[in-house]
Amino acid sequence: MMPRIGFPELIVILVIALVLFGPGKLPAMGKAVGETLKEFKKATGELMGGNSTVASTETKAEVKAETEAGTKMEAKIEDIKRKDVK
Repeated sequence: MMPRIGFPELIVILVIALVLFGPGKLPAMGKAVGETLKEFKKATGELMGGNSTVASTETKAEVKAETEAGTKMEAKIEDIKRKDVK
């Protein structure tokens, strides 16, 4: 049985990650890890016979939110490009 990771060990791991990857990439890496874990939990829930209706409803809501966020981000990028061209 593996020992559990306590708070002091977690702090050491986070400090090492901060030193290795820097403060600029750390939030993006955290987001990627979180999304990976979420997808893994969703997939295992579906395999174990979980409620697929709830999972599909959550997926549709997530896709809609991501699409809206992506559209807003694209509009901001276009605005920045226009300002840089001037």
